[in-house]
Amino acid sequence: MAYNRYYQYDTNPRKLKPEYEPERKRYPKKSTARKTNKKEDIKQAKKIDNKTQKKIILYIAVCFASLLIISFRYSKIDDTYAELKNLKSDLAVLEKETAQLEANIESSVNLTKIEEEATNLLGMKKLTSDQIIYVTLPKEDHVETSSEEVKNTDLSQNWIVEIINKIIQKFK
Repeated sequence: MAYNRYYQYDTNPRKLKPEYEPERKRYPKKSTARKTNKKEDIKQAKKIDNKTQKKIILYIAVCFASLLIISFRYSKIDDTYAELKNLKSDLAVLEKETAQLEANIESSVNLTKIEEEATNLLGMKKLTSDQIIYVTLPKEDHVETSSEEVKNTDLSQNWIVEIINKIIQKFK
């Protein structure tokens, strides 16, 4: 089958293109918005941009400050934990030393040893019957009462009571 390039096989005829494009009149769109100056629009856009930039910078600064405070808190907690660990190790060493000293004292406390040191080094002698003096006291019981009243000076409640009294006096 031979095809002719100018022959139209469909039922619709081929459209011919015109040699020129017709000019269309363009009418400006009517808008209900009020007309503003382009310079003012640019200034307002810059102001808005400046405000949003300031807000963003403020949010970043607040986040940075809060993170700085949190990290400072954790460093302080870590320092106090290290100090507590050192104090506990010092306490353990001191408890060992006291246990050793108590064991030394218990082993050195012997009555015969003490008696020998007292007689040899200090020249002490055992008590004899002529050195004993008896004191007789009357059998009556004499108790004198104090004429002063004892005031209870509990510091934890005393200052609280004073503050409450001052507040009550101010409202009277």
